[in-house]
Amino acid sequence: MSRKYFGTDGIRGKANSSPMTAEIAMKVGMAAGTVFKRGNHRHRVVIGKDTRLSGYMIENALVAGFTAAGMDVFQLGPVPTPAVAMLTRSMRADIGVMISASHNAFQDNGIKLFGPDGYKLSDDIETRIERLVDGEVKSELAEPRNIGRATRVDGVRDRYVEFAKRTLPRELSLDGIRVVADCANGAAYKVAPEALWELGAEVIAIGNKPDGLNINRDCGSTDTAELKRLVHERRADIGIALDGDADRVIIVDEHAQIIDGDQIMAVISDYWKSTSRLTGGGIVATVMSNLGLERYLSDQGLNLARTQVGDRYVVEHMRAHGFNVGGEQSGHVVLSDFTTTGDGLVAALQVMAVVCASGKPVSEICRKFEPVPQILKNVRFSSGQPLEDKVVKEAIEDGKARLGDTGRLVIRKSGTEPLIRIMAEGDDEGLVKLVVNDIAGVVSDIAA
Repeated sequence: MSRKYFGTDGIRGKANSSPMTAEIAMKVGMAAGTVFKRGNHRHRVVIGKDTRLSGYMIENALVAGFTAAGMDVFQLGPVPTPAVAMLTRSMRADIGVMISASHNAFQDNGIKLFGPDGYKLSDDIETRIERLVDGEVKSELAEPRNIGRATRVDGVRDRYVEFAKRTLPRELSLDGIRVVADCANGAAYKVAPEALWELGAEVIAIGNKPDGLNINRDCGSTDTAELKRLVHERRADIGIALDGDADRVIIVDEHAQIIDGDQIMAVISDYWKSTSRLTGGGIVATVMSNLGLERYLSDQGLNLARTQVGDRYVVEHMRAHGFNVGGEQSGHVVLSDFTTTGDGLVAALQVMAVVCASGKPVSEICRKFEPVPQILKNVRFSSGQPLEDKVVKEAIEDGKARLGDTGRLVIRKSGTEPLIRIMAEGDDEGLVKLVVNDIAGVVSDIAA
């Protein structure tokens, strides 16, 4: 069943355009509040957001919806997505909400929902919410005396900083490590530099002056040029780039070279295996993770379980099969010993713990494998289902045949944007490029 509002990571779109309008946000609050009212206790919801301007509009609309459903609302202000997941559990809320479009520009916004256990909602529950949004949710609203109250909560950032610090051994110090921390002008603009500094690091913070319009602009995990320049210029030991809601991280070594989520997962799983902490016999990643990671893990006697794209699906597989390390190449890293969702700061701290324990530079610690050539091309479309076209299907089958057993081809529709994502990888870089370009050309002709 195709869904009208929810994609791979909640609801997302351009602010003040469907589905990211105040009206729909209010209805989502009403519907979600109705679905999660269980029992006769006083129900509560926590709402966090990143720093984009439209967050004010979406937050107020959600507050109206949840209070109309009879839920008390606790507004957290700008905090990372993993902080919302953590506080949903620690504050015994019935539901948690993060208002963010992650790595997208300020024009977009989104709504991510968490259940009382701090995990993202299943497809089934999201479908129930959608039905209520488009149905008669008003008939389920609270009586006047049962309308909820809204309260702003102080000290939330301090709670998250302490939580992040406690993921490291008590005796570990980052003293002597110089860190450039790019906060993407987003949700972690205060907590990330504070946590790193309190752990003993020398911190050079950038992307820490949000103005509502500059989130992810020329900064963060999707644009590391300034981070790399500063790591080189300031002779830093490591650079850390978060995204707008800080649930993903990209690391830069002392030579200003990128370390992506695949390498980060390899570092952590290797170290946790050596300290008998790794569970599940390997890690969980998506179909987009590099074949080089799979080969490396196999050489270590570990498995790579693959899921569809979306850290929610990674987490579901981790929970079902007992893994405690998982994530995505893009930098979502889920460490279920600590968190229920991706946490960029916590993942970075775990890498820094390995660096401290080894006494070796980041470049040596974080180059676990040589990635095979991987090409990703996005093709924008305006309407229809290009992947259902007969000519496109034939081109995809031809590409798979050409790559054979030495490569992989993944074609998918983006869950957050009107894009067809075409990814191929293999040992022959020239062949990989040809396959991607040929398929992209066919899709472009159909989508035009």
